Amino acid sequence: MRFRTPLALLGAALMVLVGPPLLSKGSGDDTGTQIPGLRFMVPNTPGGGYDITARTMAKNAEDAELNHNIEVFNLPGAGGTVGLARAVSEHGNGKLVVSMGLGVVGAVRTNNSHETLADTTPIARISEETDIVVVAKDSPYKTINDLVAAWKKNPAKLPVGGGSSPGGPDHLAPMLMARAAGIAPKTVNYVPFDGGGELLASILGNKVAFGVSGLGEYRDQIEAGELRLLAVTGPERTPGMDAPTLREAGLDTDFTNWRGVVAPPGISDAQRDKLIAFFEKLHASPQWKESLKKNGWDDAFLTGDKFGDFLAAEDKRVQSVLKELGL
Repeated sequence: MRFRTPLALLGAALMVLVGPPLLSKGSGDDTGTQIPGLRFMVPNTPGGGYDITARTMAKNAEDAELNHNIEVFNLPGAGGTVGLARAVSEHGNGKLVVSMGLGVVGAVRTNNSHETLADTTPIARISEETDIVVVAKDSPYKTINDLVAAWKKNPAKLPVGGGSSPGGPDHLAPMLMARAAGIAPKTVNYVPFDGGGELLASILGNKVAFGVSGLGEYRDQIEAGELRLLAVTGPERTPGMDAPTLREAGLDTDFTNWRGVVAPPGISDAQRDKLIAFFEKLHASPQWKESLKKNGWDDAFLTGDKFGDFLAAEDKRVQSVLKELGL
């Protein structure tokens, strides 16, 4: 028979008196906004817009004590449709959301994906932002007019890189630019990359003549002087950025991108409502408001069924634009 030492007996007594260890706020309870085990899937490579958005949301949520230990992971491929397929297969999983946007809408169409966003549970549209036209710091193109003049002479010899598949925002923006400049979209040499992170190296290495991506992805490189910002694609200039709009440069077009989150199909109404409530609290937090300002993102918050209607309308719009451009 084993006998406990006095020290061991004292420790046991203290455990009885104190009881089980208290959970830190939200560390394991399933009340309020807390969703233990919450995961954010990013359907492209690190450094891209979906990745930055997801990691910003996760950090802001944790700083605001809305949730703890949120896992962010990347599952790139086929413009986001590999991640989409995985999400659809996670039927009933109310602890997984996918960071996505217009690029996935386009990739579904151009890749003839079996799974579509109609198969998911719409949670929230998060933000909207302008795309930007950038070149490397040693590029011969000093202004957007310099670039367009050279582009018009020989579109095929000036490859443009984008961080999305055909049909996505970084593809549609230069195609609309080309049409406005009198360049046939079919003659544009578009080089797709799986996210802005992959694209960046090709711009800096002058492997593409210019790149089109989201402002939030490249703000640091622009401010550091590694990239030269030639234009913004939105309808208005971006505060703090010394670059004209496309219309100011004589191109009669503008374009903005958006991002949001969806969940797998088959989740319960309670799970859906909890996810929406989580993002509503995140949207209202000072941490998120500061992130919008810092990244140059516009607030475009929309939830639930209204976001679902928006997704359906965007799918039709992408189809229409691709057909109109002959793509």
